Amino acid sequence: MKPHRALFALALALALAAGGRDALDDWVTRTKLPALNVPVGTEVVARDGSLLRVFPVADGRWRLDPRDVDPAYLAALIACEDSRFYSHHGVDSWAALRAAGQMLRAGHVVSGASTLTMQVARLIEEGPTGQLSGKLRQVRVAMALERRLTKPEILYLYLRLAPFGGNVEGVRAATLSWFGKEPHRLTPAEIALLIALPQSPETRRPDRAPAVARAARDRILSRLAGAGVLDAESAAAATREKIPAKRHDFTALAPYLSQRLAAAYPPGARIPTSIDPALQRAAEALAQRAVAGMASQVSVAMIFADHRSGEVLAEVGGAEWTNGARAGFVDLTRAIRSPGSTLKPFVYALAFDDGRVNPETLIDDKPAAFGLWRPQNFDRQFRGTVSVREALILSLNLPAVSLTDAIGPARLIATLRRAGAKVQIPGARVPGLAVALGGLGISLADLVQAYAALARMGQPIALSAEAGQAHPLPGRLFGDVAAWPVAEILRQMPPPPGGARGRAAYQTGTSYGNRDALAIGFDGRWVAGVWMGRADGTPVPGAFGGELAAPLLFEMFDRAGGPKEPLPPPPPATLIVPNDRLPPPLQRYRPREAVFSGIAQDDPVLAFPPDGARIELADGAGLTVKLQGGSPPFTWLANGVPLVIAARTREAVLDLPPAGAIRLTVLDAAGRSSSATVVIGP
Repeated sequence: MKPHRALFALALALALAAGGRDALDDWVTRTKLPALNVPVGTEVVARDGSLLRVFPVADGRWRLDPRDVDPAYLAALIACEDSRFYSHHGVDSWAALRAAGQMLRAGHVVSGASTLTMQVARLIEEGPTGQLSGKLRQVRVAMALERRLTKPEILYLYLRLAPFGGNVEGVRAATLSWFGKEPHRLTPAEIALLIALPQSPETRRPDRAPAVARAARDRILSRLAGAGVLDAESAAAATREKIPAKRHDFTALAPYLSQRLAAAYPPGARIPTSIDPALQRAAEALAQRAVAGMASQVSVAMIFADHRSGEVLAEVGGAEWTNGARAGFVDLTRAIRSPGSTLKPFVYALAFDDGRVNPETLIDDKPAAFGLWRPQNFDRQFRGTVSVREALILSLNLPAVSLTDAIGPARLIATLRRAGAKVQIPGARVPGLAVALGGLGISLADLVQAYAALARMGQPIALSAEAGQAHPLPGRLFGDVAAWPVAEILRQMPPPPGGARGRAAYQTGTSYGNRDALAIGFDGRWVAGVWMGRADGTPVPGAFGGELAAPLLFEMFDRAGGPKEPLPPPPPATLIVPNDRLPPPLQRYRPREAVFSGIAQDDPVLAFPPDGARIELADGAGLTVKLQGGSPPFTWLANGVPLVIAARTREAVLDLPPAGAIRLTVLDAAGRSSSATVVIGP
């Protein structure tokens, strides 16, 4: 060939190559890719990062976000499937030439040339594998992927999408399903099986074709040894490892809580919680044991929390969440139920806060009428005159109703609502005295939250199992001088059989007709609640809070582990004296409104300062208070602490702290009172 013709031929070849390159570049550039944001299932995780529950994606496939995958698996995957993954641009030309040559020599396909990027191209489009058109499409999409994504991003898509049999996709769902563990650390045998399964996920399923799965795994082990990824000894040892016989169930701890949180987040979210997985398992086991042998409709709900931080550590919404007979579809921690007698401690705390009574004050447990209502005790017996301490320990109804009449049922409801509880008053907007005995609706979750405020000496807190969501609530329900004696009295409650005396301060409750059995308690750190009953509200004969719920409550405290957390010491201003050393008005309580009382209605009224006033005092000056009505002598109290005793006049000067909110109360000789809250300071 003459030189000028050779030059022309070379120039033509280069031009054709350049044109071909430009055409190929344009062909790849115009590729329309499917959505690359592959959906994954929602995860709800415990405080230690372990899974509580995972959810499939919308089409029912188990596909999870790959996290902390064993580097040994990644190295083996690339060595077996695509050794030049980090150097090619979507298509491995050398592998393609090798595969073509092997096919020509052998007369059949010996090895494939599909890269990991091409496999991702097929998986995101769910395209065919055997047709030429399908292969061309994979090549085009693979080259387009290489231009738009980094190598780690492409590998990440493979780890999400690779099929592992049935409805299991992605390496993390695969290790949880086949090995029952996260992919953090894998054995050589597990790594080899994970490489073999996506090549033929249905024919090699270990639960259906164990021999085929084992043979495929062992071939991969041989290849890894040949590639130098594994030494021969390790590969031989790995062949002796058993093939998984069945799929593991995906974890479903705290199923009610997990379902509730998953519904509040977008699909694919990873939701952290404060749940302690060991304590959660213990609580669920206790719940299942509690209903064993009982009527098929009976269920149980439990909550255990740290009232210092507000974190919920265990929450059981029902005994058997897959059991329709036990209404497993109902989260009973959120169901509105009657609290029975569990609100009585709040009645006494408010009465202590007002200075109406002291734990050693004598109070009558005798028949009484409040309008047309004549409440009775649970056992239909009356104890006569008892101390307030005894009245609370014995959970007597008449003293609680009498004190509720004095403080006002609306104030009790307002106190619960300040604790964050959603309270429902049946059939009326104005609460009646029956609220003290459980005549209202409240959920177990809100009831436990209210008790958390009592355990915190009157400071409310929003409990939450969602990480970072627990937080203190503003204000106080009552002062610590009022909360401490209630906690101390509840600590003296007789424990259930097998329970340690003083392990927790607690109160039980049984609603009308034995529909609800409850026990709520706390110590210096933990607060917990247990409810038992039927979701449909049908009575459960023989169901009593002290017999059914209290033993579970004490077991939960025992399962929390560690030393017992004592209650705080009494506040300095706490009045701890016997009855005969109390101020005369506090020695005996006389109700105001009961029909049998016979007390004159010339009630004392605090004339000054008015409720809600803000008063600035000069240095060293006291606050002058004035009273109308009532029968002398008078006792003046600030935040439950007596400041002036046996005053004969209706005016007094009180020495108060220089700043802060003060609850002023005056008691007359008949035990009647009037109160106001004022703020001292500018």
